[in-house]
Amino acid sequence: MEAISTGRSERDFSQLLALVDRRVAARLAAVLAEGGRGLDEWRVLGLLADGRGHAMTEVAEHAMLPPPTLTKLVDRMVSANLVHRRVDDADRRRVLVFLTPRGRETHETLAGAVDAEWARLADAVGPEEMALLGALLSRVAARLA
Repeated sequence: MEAISTGRSERDFSQLLALVDRRVAARLAAVLAEGGRGLDEWRVLGLLADGRGHAMTEVAEHAMLPPPTLTKLVDRMVSANLVHRRVDDADRRRVLVFLTPRGRETHETLAGAVDAEWARLADAVGPEEMALLGALLSRVAARLA
């Protein structure tokens, strides 16, 4: 196991986080590409799968995309009949995004492939390590918010 230095080393904490992120994202992206979708689309589909509809700002935050990039992505997803926009009945200034039936079907189809890839990741890393890493990253993220 590689030690993490507190000084400026070739593999400092942020670099290790980025390395793990890139490797995990590449594996998920490969699985999603087989279904004709990308990681950003998957994140949007995943949030909208709850059926509640979400404001664009919330979707952008969840997908970790700047608002202009998200707008372009959602435009493409609207064109592909995966999502639709609707004015919020409670606040007419807000626009909510929802899955279409095709979007829900796409999410369900991709979810099986993504779940299988997560299982392969857990096998490669070890389920205990995955659980520990998830808990630690959640705590760090909450403290840095």
